[in-house]
Amino acid sequence: MSGKKSKMVLAGFVLAVSLFAASFTAFLMAGYEKYANIRVMGAVCEKITEKMPDAEPVILTALKEYQQGEGLPEGQAEVLKKENLLLTYGYQQADFLQPAGRYGMRFALAGFVMGGALFFAALLVWRRNVNGRIRSLTDYLERVNTGSRGVLFPAGEDECSKLQDEIYKTVTELHQTKDAALAAKHNFAENLYNIAHQMKTPLTAISLSAQMMQESPSPAYPEQIRRQLARLTHLEEALLLLSRIDAGILPLEKKAVDVFTVLMLAADYLQELFQKENVTVDIPEAKEILINADMDWTMEAVMNLLKNCMEHTPSGGTVHCRYEENPLYVQIRIWDEGRGFAKEDIPHLFERFYRGQNAKSGGIGIGLALSRAIIENQNGTVTAQNLAEGGACFEIRFYRH
Repeated sequence: MSGKKSKMVLAGFVLAVSLFAASFTAFLMAGYEKYANIRVMGAVCEKITEKMPDAEPVILTALKEYQQGEGLPEGQAEVLKKENLLLTYGYQQADFLQPAGRYGMRFALAGFVMGGALFFAALLVWRRNVNGRIRSLTDYLERVNTGSRGVLFPAGEDECSKLQDEIYKTVTELHQTKDAALAAKHNFAENLYNIAHQMKTPLTAISLSAQMMQESPSPAYPEQIRRQLARLTHLEEALLLLSRIDAGILPLEKKAVDVFTVLMLAADYLQELFQKENVTVDIPEAKEILINADMDWTMEAVMNLLKNCMEHTPSGGTVHCRYEENPLYVQIRIWDEGRGFAKEDIPHLFERFYRGQNAKSGGIGIGLALSRAIIENQNGTVTAQNLAEGGACFEIRFYRH
């Protein structure tokens, strides 16, 4: 029901109540008018008879010609007789100006009937409009249940508006939940395929090595099997970690940690790999900047980014780190001196099991996906880009709110 109709119904109720009140008032005034009339007539007749005693029979005869109606109750009549001369002669309140009283009662009755009719008409209109709104809401839910989407309600302000808004929000949330569930199902199927593909290579290598070892034993085969088992173990650990992140059960002990400390500890853990590749790390110390994050997991994310930059930095090169803050977020930038990312790889770098054109052999394409998941679970973002002067750059932002 629209706001205009609601106002009309409200006006109808107010007018009906007003007519009821006016009718009741008219009824009371009609009764009081009778009582006042007989008191005035009695007082007038009493004054006349005091001045002209001989005129009393004439006055009474004239009054009797207009006498009509029934008498008052006995108790009330006795009280009035003591105050009014006319009552001592048997006159009643209804004996004078009877047409005026009769018209007053008629007006009161007419107003009461009109008020009642208007009240019930307004009530019927209100009920009809409410039932119409309920039917429209029911039809909407039926359309939703049959798979219709994008159905909007017409705007309106009435007693059903809040219910309409809540229904629409609930339906929207259900659609979003359904879409998220379908996306999760699709991702699960895709991840399962990728896991099977990733496990197929080491399992095949292990099978072939075992077969070759039976045919011609050699110390190289057990070592190859050991490397493939290590790769499977690493893949298993990474997948378990991702599953915990997806389920939202990764324990993150967030507290204030210094960015410089995180970068230095992550570089220390990779020191042997950097030395092996003849690559250095440049982390200049700036003022203390704190982020609200889990120290260990944040180090894990940064290590994956540092390792990726190291793998694409030529021998003798340097991986650079810088950090700064503003009122909105803390920013960390990590970049290398390599050739940068292939343009077509940039949109897919953080996808699970994705390996770019310049990826080194031996990886499983899951490190960057882990870094993004860990950072995003701590109110942060991570992006990748190529620098204008050359080199690949990762940009991390931890937002303050």
